[in-house]
Amino acid sequence: MTDTGRGAIEMLRNYNYGLVIVELFLPDMDGYDFIASLRARKIQTPIVILSAIDKPHSKIKAFSIGADDYLTKPFDPEELVARVQAILRRSNGYSQPVTEVGNMALDLNQHTVSVAGVPVHLTGKEFAILELLVLRKGISLTKEALLNHLYGGHDEPDIKIIDVFVCKLRKKLQAAGAGNLISTIWGRGYVLNDSQPKKTVANRISPATHYQENRVPQLQAAGE
Repeated sequence: MTDTGRGAIEMLRNYNYGLVIVELFLPDMDGYDFIASLRARKIQTPIVILSAIDKPHSKIKAFSIGADDYLTKPFDPEELVARVQAILRRSNGYSQPVTEVGNMALDLNQHTVSVAGVPVHLTGKEFAILELLVLRKGISLTKEALLNHLYGGHDEPDIKIIDVFVCKLRKKLQAAGAGNLISTIWGRGYVLNDSQPKKTVANRISPATHYQENRVPQLQAAGE
C-alpha cells in the first residue's frame, strides 16, 4: 500500500501486481491522471476505483480512461472482495472461481485447495504463492515479485524465505499426489506448469480446508 499516486506508479513499474485499488483524490495527483498515466505507460494492471462521488459522468470518465470497476462509498467490504476476485479471474482468463491444474483444484473465492478431491491444508503464505503461480501459469515469477506479493513491500524478510515457502508447498502438493507442478527457473524464480488442458468448474472442492489468511493480491493507493 502507498499513499501517493507517484509512489504507486513506481511500484507498478517494478513489481507485477494483480490489481490496483485507487481513490480519486490522491495527495499528489488526481485519480484520473493516475489512471491515464498508468495506461500511457502500457501498464495494463486492472484498476478498481473507490469514491464518494456517485455521479454518472464521473464513472463514465473513469471507465473511458481505463478503469475496470468503480465502487461508490459507503460500500460493503464483501462486495469489494467479490468484485476484486471477479476481475482477477477474468483478467487471467478464468471465468469460474475454481481452477484445475492437473488433478489439483484451487478455489479463488473460498481460498481452498484439493488434489483428486481431497483437501490439502496450506498456510496463508503458501496459498498466496500458489494462487499467484496459478493466475500467472506458464509465466516465470521472480522471487522479488513473490516476496512483494506476500508482504507488499513492508517489513519484508530475507528473500530466501520464498525458497522455504515454495519447498514446503511442493512437498504438500507432491504428498497429496499432484506431482511436481512448480518448476525452478535457476537464477530467476519459479513457474507453474501443466501439461494438461486448463479447466474451470463452478464447484468441485467440497469440503475443503480454508487457508489461514484471506488475502487478495493488490496494490492500494489511498487518498480520500
